[in-house]
Amino acid sequence: MPAPTGRPPFSHPPHAFGRRAEDAAAAHLEAAGWGIVARNVRWRRKEIDIVARRGGVVAFVEVKARAGQGYGGPLAAITWRKRREIALVARWWIAEHGRPGERYTFDAVAVHARPDGGLLVEHHPGAWRL
Repeated sequence: MPAPTGRPPFSHPPHAFGRRAEDAAAAHLEAAGWGIVARNVRWRRKEIDIVARRGGVVAFVEVKARAGQGYGGPLAAITWRKRREIALVARWWIAEHGRPGERYTFDAVAVHARPDGGLLVEHHPGAWRL
């Protein structure tokens, strides 16, 4: 008998599930009127999943997904260390691409796998501050 993986039988390999979750998060943001400026923005081996803009607000978005409850909810995975890394990339992005008068926010998108194989997407604006 194979050892249990902690993932439900309907789940995909972690990388594929993460990509699917990011795609769902981007679609959710677009449906809410956000324009996706960039995805997977990298600076010095650190990354922001999504940079989105709506009006004069730019959101630096961290996407976290869970196929099950074995490791807690998705937002619990956004540690102080991860927030600090996102802030570093955000500062670089603002210096390179920011526009005068823009406001910036750090948002989170939690993606949960449903038993039917679908995804439940929750946007949390202003999930943390510096």
